[in-house]
Amino acid sequence: MVSPSTYFSFVVFFFCSSNFAFTTAAQTTSPFKKIYAFGDSFTDTGNTRSVSGPAGFGHVSSLPYGSTFFHHPTNRYSDGRLVIDFVTEALLLPYLPPYLGHKGNASHGVNFAVAGSTAINHAFFVKNNLTMDQTPQSIQTQLFWFNKFLASQGCNGSVSSSPECKAVFDDALIWVGEIGVNDYAYILGSSVSSDRIRELAISSKTRFLQALLKKGVKNVVVQGLPPTGCLPLAMSLAPEDDRDELGCVKSANNQTYTHNTVYQNTVQDLRNQFPDAAIAYLDYWNAYATVMKNPKKYGFKEPFMACCGTGGPPYNFEVFSTCGTSDASTCSNPSQYINWDGVHLTEAMYRALSQMFLSGTFSHPPFISLTDRKQHV
Repeated sequence: MVSPSTYFSFVVFFFCSSNFAFTTAAQTTSPFKKIYAFGDSFTDTGNTRSVSGPAGFGHVSSLPYGSTFFHHPTNRYSDGRLVIDFVTEALLLPYLPPYLGHKGNASHGVNFAVAGSTAINHAFFVKNNLTMDQTPQSIQTQLFWFNKFLASQGCNGSVSSSPECKAVFDDALIWVGEIGVNDYAYILGSSVSSDRIRELAISSKTRFLQALLKKGVKNVVVQGLPPTGCLPLAMSLAPEDDRDELGCVKSANNQTYTHNTVYQNTVQDLRNQFPDAAIAYLDYWNAYATVMKNPKKYGFKEPFMACCGTGGPPYNFEVFSTCGTSDASTCSNPSQYINWDGVHLTEAMYRALSQMFLSGTFSHPPFISLTDRKQHV
């Protein structure tokens, strides 16, 4: 039998060099049998709908969302697939069902990510009069959902405590997508400092990861934050003299870069605390920035303008006329755009980022190290 690490190397080769043409799957086995995913709208595969999602992006349940790949809306905040979808494809797994809509069959995993979610508990924003009652979920909410899911599977302890827990966690990959961008967005115009948000957000994410690791999970992927200053939303709101070498909003990009630097140190601390676990950090910021520095190399003609939106150049984004509203229009070729609706990315950009992550270029340690280590556990 082909070893898991050899298998994954082969899959990544085909995934990164073509449209994922893998012809010998029947002769091999995937290194992971299931994925449990967490995060916000960059990872959410259907836990929100138009009526329950973030204010300003209330049309995710309608076209043109989902138009590129699925050809119908799937409640993903994009024209097609997300990073997590490309990961499931690379592992030859089905797309993850959203937790709030799954019908009990979770043999290949569940997605707990929810759009608008914050790293910090909702109570903090309520206390500071920064309520976003439409999306009150946080990463701790997702942990609560996960624990409920575990209980429904008969798992009420650690991985080693019962056969039911082993059945849930064996051959499982924990995927913690980007989360924390909303926390910074919600304090715009308030007296709450970004330093305070960084401290609380990373503390909350650390507690979340510790809770999972204490259960005995062995394979974890965590994503950093993207350079949010490159999003049309930020570009349209910031003064024109607030720009960096990428042409993006310098203050916003510095904010997320600093966040990631501290977060990576925390991840290293967790590796030291839980030496039996493999934890890979995906460098979202630098992967995204690499595309921005040479968009044509990755097939993009429009690095700053939203494909779906209102207003035309330079950003095609207006806060009160976002994608899906009657005033909005959609570009004819989303694959040439990095950004989909002013905040979320196109399938083409998610594909490019997925290739960079899975190939190991922006994964520390390389993603394949999880399969190598798993082989010897």
